[in-house]
Amino acid sequence: MEHHQHHYHKDISGKNLLISSVLNLSITIVEIIGGLVSNSLALLSDALHNLGDTFAVFIAWMAHLISKKDYTDKKTFGYKRIEILAALFNAIVLIVITFFLFTEAFKRLSNPEPVMGQVMFVVAVAGLLANIISVFLLRRDSRHNINVKAAYLHLLGDTISSVAVIIGAVFIYFFGWYWLDPVITVIVGLYILKETWTVLKQALGILMQGTPRELELTEVKQALEILPEIDNIHHVHAWNLNDNEIHFECHIDLKEDIRISQTEKIKEKIHEILLNKFGISHVTIQYEFNCCDNKEMIHSR
Repeated sequence: MEHHQHHYHKDISGKNLLISSVLNLSITIVEIIGGLVSNSLALLSDALHNLGDTFAVFIAWMAHLISKKDYTDKKTFGYKRIEILAALFNAIVLIVITFFLFTEAFKRLSNPEPVMGQVMFVVAVAGLLANIISVFLLRRDSRHNINVKAAYLHLLGDTISSVAVIIGAVFIYFFGWYWLDPVITVIVGLYILKETWTVLKQALGILMQGTPRELELTEVKQALEILPEIDNIHHVHAWNLNDNEIHFECHIDLKEDIRISQTEKIKEKIHEILLNKFGISHVTIQYEFNCCDNKEMIHSR
């Protein structure tokens, strides 16, 4: 059996996560005060959402730090999956918060209350500016890391929420449309649920060691079986350790009974195909010569 690994990953800025966490905490305090003064449910819901996001970003930052810990004989894969657990936790928290806001919004819809549009507007603008800075800080890293993406979605939801609250404040101030306050809360909540569902599915897929979404095992099998030395690829497994690192293992039935030392050139060809064509960085291969009864691609019990 042979084991081969390429180490490569995008460098994630933990400092940006920490800055975003501090910014979010500051604006949460401002929005709570503003929401109480203005009697705005949208503003208070945004503050509650921001508070949840503050913890979400802080958890993402802590997970990022822990993920950098060294490998040990008890943790041979290190702590990389802590970021997936953080992303899952943040997604669940975001869903719970959203449904709580839905409940409060429906109560307010049935019994609209006066809202101070001026205070609502000023506080929402301050929140928008802080959220725009945070979103800008995390935008690049969110493309490469599910942990950061979960935190980014929290902040993106806040940004959209702040815009909606600002628009609502204008209409409330000029037209007295108090019912807009809970309506805005529901609209923002629906958007947040849609975006969070993507993160939740991806995190669960990784934790369940599902085949990466972008990988077609049949295509991998066909690409390797083109090599003249290989007769069959079977017992194939592929999974993500985290959202960047794909692991792959299989049995390879060779056409000739050769020495282990002679498999070096075959190994180089295999790794070149897997890395360059499929982005697979970690490969474990078991070489065989007509000795495995079950040669199906996916091993069945």
